Amino acid sequence: MKIAKDTVVSLHYTLSDAEGNQIDKSKQPMVYLHGGYGNTLPKIEAAMEGKDTGYTTTINVEPSDAFGYYDEQLVKVEPRKNLPAQIEVGMQFEGRVDAEDNTHSVVFTVTEFNDEQVTLDGNHPLAGLSLRFALNVTDVRAATTEEISHGHVHGPHGHHH
Repeated sequence: MKIAKDTVVSLHYTLSDAEGNQIDKSKQPMVYLHGGYGNTLPKIEAAMEGKDTGYTTTINVEPSDAFGYYDEQLVKVEPRKNLPAQIEVGMQFEGRVDAEDNTHSVVFTVTEFNDEQVTLDGNHPLAGLSLRFALNVTDVRAATTEEISHGHVHGPHGHHH
């Protein structure tokens, strides 16, 4: 079966930065609903369109097509007293960001702290990086009516209700 809109794609990936340093590698297949549902990066979907099981490729994705550019304005320094008593680097908190035309929520990660202040970074950990995805399609199947109506995969390695 060829990958097309409303198919479920299973693939293994190795994610590296532009210099080839490995960032992540799938242990289980990544499974997504193909066809513009926002379940994976558009560049990955474009590379998979029309392919079938066994297809292997490597694609390069620039920050604008992945997790965006690093935005210094998303780094905040807050008084230590405004956060929970127990805190550690890597903890995450949801916060609001006022943009030019709207306010939206952002997940902030604690990057450092001391007795007086905490530095929070609202950028995605991969923001600003050019990425390389080595992809290997392991399965393609037709999506169920329920998966299509929900906009995501159900079952093994997918979403469970």
